[in-house]
Amino acid sequence: MTAAAATAALPAKAGLTHGRAVWLMAAAALMWSIAGVVTRHLEQARSFEITFWRSFFMLLSLLVILPLLRGRTAFAPLLRAGLPLWVSGVCWSVMFTAFMVGITLMPVANVLVTMAAAPLLTALVARVFIGHRIAPRTWGAIAAAGVGMVWMYGAEVGQLSPVGLGVALCIPIAAAINWTVVQRAQGQGLAVDLVPAVFIGALLSALATLPWALPFAASARDLALLGLLGLVQLAIPCVLVVYCGRVLKAPEIALLGLLEVIFGILLAWVGAGEQPAPAVLMGGALVIAALVFNELLGWKEQQP
Repeated sequence: MTAAAATAALPAKAGLTHGRAVWLMAAAALMWSIAGVVTRHLEQARSFEITFWRSFFMLLSLLVILPLLRGRTAFAPLLRAGLPLWVSGVCWSVMFTAFMVGITLMPVANVLVTMAAAPLLTALVARVFIGHRIAPRTWGAIAAAGVGMVWMYGAEVGQLSPVGLGVALCIPIAAAINWTVVQRAQGQGLAVDLVPAVFIGALLSALATLPWALPFAASARDLALLGLLGLVQLAIPCVLVVYCGRVLKAPEIALLGLLEVIFGILLAWVGAGEQPAPAVLMGGALVIAALVFNELLGWKEQQP
């Protein structure tokens, strides 16, 4: 759920230090990471119903949280939303839907590692469509991450659902389109507010999956867990990352966001007994190492 490209949605609270922002960002990554393990403990809800309820509860959460943070003007950006904001909202809805459907079709680790490749895919999409230059270090990271993905899926291609793989790939593709649209809009002087875009994404995801979710089968326990995901796994960390983005630099947010992959794999392993295959661990490690290497070098280049 990377949000490094859009960090101008909320004013930073006075007194937020860099150290506190780092801890808050790590907490956001931990909250993002609970989706897999929580989903594995659902009793009756499945696939599109899981996605619907998570998006619906996120929508309810934001309807409460945003007015508390922004006052009566919380939803004003929606009334004057331009095309970039709506495109971003559609991309968020694809990411929300594809992630939850993906982890019902494939192991959590595979989906998380696939999602983690989004920043590098974004660099490629931005290069093709808006002419952003790709640094040599990023080309190297893209190549290494590609090897890691092939390693991860090549060893399991006969055991994984082709549909699940296609759904999982929708996550980084939608993320790449999202951040490319955001970057292009910002380059034209049009700021895209992350929080309204996420709100639109949750709304569209809930509406799109509702027909497929019927008839509802979720138990009361399922609804409680899915309510937890909507509030704790999506709404709160969404606000936190925007809040921290006024203090942390984009490479710092990207690096700390990678904790979601590590936390998510560990939680699904320990909390649901879903042990990743060796190829997933090795290929995933190569993808994460490529991302860390690229962001650290980028960060170093920005230092005076």
